[in-house]
Amino acid sequence: MKKSEFQLHDKVLKGMEDSYKKMVEYKKYKKTPIVSSIDGKIVHLDPFLAEPEIKYQKIEKE
Repeated sequence: MKKSEFQLHDKVLKGMEDSYKKMVEYKKYKKTPIVSSIDGKIVHLDPFLAEPEIKYQKIEKE
């Protein structure tokens, strides 16, 4: 990857982390479950048990 692609990749990961944090805060405020799909099944998760932040890892392709 080029340097500019790495910078874009970092910005996308940062945006995803920020979006997750805001979503958890909003779900806690509204007291509504987080709806997700796990193994093809729809599940409702308690936002008060969710991690307040998440860190995405870079995966480098050769």
